[in-house]
Amino acid sequence: MAERRSNRGRGTSLTPGKIIEAALRLSDHDGGLDRLTLRRIASELGVGTMTLYSYFRSRDEILDGMADYVLGRMRLPTEPPTDPAEAMREVGLAFLDMMHEHPTVIRLFGSRVTDSRPALRGAMEAPLQRLVDAGIPGPLAVRCYGFLITYTIGFASYQVPRPWGRTADTDSPEHAEQRRQRVHVYAALPRDEFPRLVELADELATLPTNQQFLVGLEGFITSVLSRTENSVQH
Repeated sequence: MAERRSNRGRGTSLTPGKIIEAALRLSDHDGGLDRLTLRRIASELGVGTMTLYSYFRSRDEILDGMADYVLGRMRLPTEPPTDPAEAMREVGLAFLDMMHEHPTVIRLFGSRVTDSRPALRGAMEAPLQRLVDAGIPGPLAVRCYGFLITYTIGFASYQVPRPWGRTADTDSPEHAEQRRQRVHVYAALPRDEFPRLVELADELATLPTNQQFLVGLEGFITSVLSRTENSVQH
């Protein structure tokens, strides 16, 4: 592994984009932001640490670049929705997909603010436009956006250390086994102390699943639609 990494950067021209991609690889899959150092990034690319300073002045600049990279590439479905409920659903799921692909962004949201135009276009302008195009008034679209992004950050944070939930849709053998073990943890508790946990062990193991995310999302959508319908009637 060390030899493979040390040779990765050789024979290719180094660019800021390649540095950001390497930093994301390490942070997403190999220890998170806490272990992300310039030395590890340089090793991943097969270059000396000082080489990175030709492109970025500090680790903080790389973190800003990582946030811009992920947020600027947020993807929404090509076909716009025809109703407000579908628009809110699409934006919420797009945020969740982005955080699944790059778990690092969850921490970045909680520690940094970016004003770069690519990030603002990808993760703010485009989702807001999608909501407004579906018929949601601008001020309400802003409130919907605020809920969707903060709800997704919180839920994705809950999912990260509970991998058996995130892939319940595909139900890989590994994660199915992890869920089975989680059910066993609850079911094996003393019933006199934890009657509800024992009784609901199967359901509790589904808490970090995407289906649970949709429960909260659909509840919010119902609330928004009910509020807008009432305002129109009055």
